[in-house]
Amino acid sequence: MSRIEWTENETETDSARWHSESGAAAPRRVVVADDRTKAADAYRLVCEGTALLWRGDFHGARQLLSALGRRVDRKASAPGKRSAPGKTPAPGATVADSFHLHRRARGHRARVLGMLLVRLEDDYGLALRRAPDVRAACHEAYGPPDGPVVVSLRELLGVIGAHEWRSKGVHVPALDARIHPHYGVFSPVRGEYVDLVGQVPLPGAAVGGAPPRRTAFDIGTGTGVLAAVLARRGVDRVVATDINPRAVACARDNVERLGLEGWVEVVETGLFPAGRAALVVCNPPWLPARPTSAVEQGVYDPGGSMLHGFLDGLTGHLEPAGEGWLILSDLAEHLGLRSRDELLAAFDAAGLRVVDRHDIAPRHPRAADATDPLHAARAAEVTSLWRLTPA
Repeated sequence: MSRIEWTENETETDSARWHSESGAAAPRRVVVADDRTKAADAYRLVCEGTALLWRGDFHGARQLLSALGRRVDRKASAPGKRSAPGKTPAPGATVADSFHLHRRARGHRARVLGMLLVRLEDDYGLALRRAPDVRAACHEAYGPPDGPVVVSLRELLGVIGAHEWRSKGVHVPALDARIHPHYGVFSPVRGEYVDLVGQVPLPGAAVGGAPPRRTAFDIGTGTGVLAAVLARRGVDRVVATDINPRAVACARDNVERLGLEGWVEVVETGLFPAGRAALVVCNPPWLPARPTSAVEQGVYDPGGSMLHGFLDGLTGHLEPAGEGWLILSDLAEHLGLRSRDELLAAFDAAGLRVVDRHDIAPRHPRAADATDPLHAARAAEVTSLWRLTPA
């Protein structure tokens, strides 16, 4: 585990463990900053690679973080900065070029803002004036404390926000109940894909008489929301899988909260569990690009590895007359990251045929935000549930 060192009161050397959920390297140089530190000086230092360990008022730290963000944005939008979010792309640039420029600009912004640091004490206490009690939030995100640790203020604010979301939950109309996302697990705030799973007819539905007993797999369950929807729809047994231990704990928590322990089993494994099912559902990350944080793993799938892993393994895990449901946004197509022909070719290569497709338009605010640099792609986005069977 990396450690960082700094000097207190000009003579005393101190150190602590360094922690970064995004995997950022420990800063090589750290200086103490407080309410006397001017934003212009702070911005110069962080751009030079010097991290600032905050020792002043907590709200002062948040104000400095906002001031740094404004300076990054002004610098990025200055004339001649082609990588600035929202700038007109260079002549001949593709939509994919614009997306990658946007991602690089966001990454630069995150690196700069990540240089404002705070120290958490042995019990995750935050010894700053007017600081909130962050111990419970940090325990949920990081596990039991193990001595003092230094984290970026930006990350800590994310931990605090995640704790609030976990406490109050997200209302899911398809369940008429709340799902409680844990830190690092993608929250079902976009409900379109949940609505699709809640509305599309289940395979093998009986016409008159009792429905057949069914087993379903939910691959990459995350919060467990789709597994819960399937169980509430009458699926007798749902096996929900995820490779992320945080997601497994989160899904088990939600299954217990909803009283579905007798119907849903959550398993920590990569992709498929053992056996076959009448229905195999997967909502993989939608964009074939590299995530830069734990939460982004629910959106970005490098090389589309999870998508292709699901498609290639599907026929070996379906019962006779079973179906695979792939829930996938076409945002990658509008961004030039994957074509529809490539997706259809992946179906063919996996020995699958399309039985039907159900589409739904996005309802999230960003789809209507004309100031978003990716607005054109987001406004055209459609989320689809592809019903797949062996060819």
